[in-house]
Amino acid sequence: MVLEIPKSIPSSTSSGVEVLLYTRAGCCLCDEAKKLIQELQKQARFEFREIDIDQDPELRERYNEEVPVVFIGGKKAFKYRIDPRQFLRRLERESVP
Repeated sequence: MVLEIPKSIPSSTSSGVEVLLYTRAGCCLCDEAKKLIQELQKQARFEFREIDIDQDPELRERYNEEVPVVFIGGKKAFKYRIDPRQFLRRLERESVP
């Protein structure tokens, strides 16, 4: 099942596909995901945004038990852990016009 991110958050930007990480403070898996995404940003072109779910009651309710959650191009791609090869494949698919 593919979940779409809220319409108020664009799925792409003028400089590439947007990768969105839903996270929270004190989450070790979130810290690992962020570090990996930043490393992958050296290999591929994409915009990266991090959103703390605890700053928004709706997001906290939706993702409380799933963080970290990663969306690529507006589609839910990963939760808990990221596979770097799958990440790059999904990014490539989203980059095709």
